[in-house]
Amino acid sequence: VQLQASGGGLVQAGGSLKLSCAASLNIFTNAASAWYRQAPGKQRELVAFISNLGTTIYADSVKGRFTISRDNAKNTMSLHIDTLKPEDTAVYYCSIRRLMSPTYNYWGQGTLVTVSS
Repeated sequence: VQLQASGGGLVQAGGSLKLSCAASLNIFTNAASAWYRQAPGKQRELVAFISNLGTTIYADSVKGRFTISRDNAKNTMSLHIDTLKPEDTAVYYCSIRRLMSPTYNYWGQGTLVTVSS
């Protein structure tokens, strides 16, 4: 299974971006999806989560600016980012995790978002 993340780039502060993640197989059924990010010199952190039922959770630092979504039929997930800040600069990773059998946890390769001030 492959997760292909895309959509990163160089953006000015205040701008918007949409990150996408596409799976090569249908792995979204009964699985949760999430976006993480890792800034230079920092640990990877969870920024947005969406359950298989559509419940969303966001890190406090991104609430109101980030929106996670998924399309199970298309095997895709997205992260819409508004009002970008320089501190949002990081490599963003998508993740799919299923806790019921068969269990799995897949990661995308990461896409770099750079926000200039």
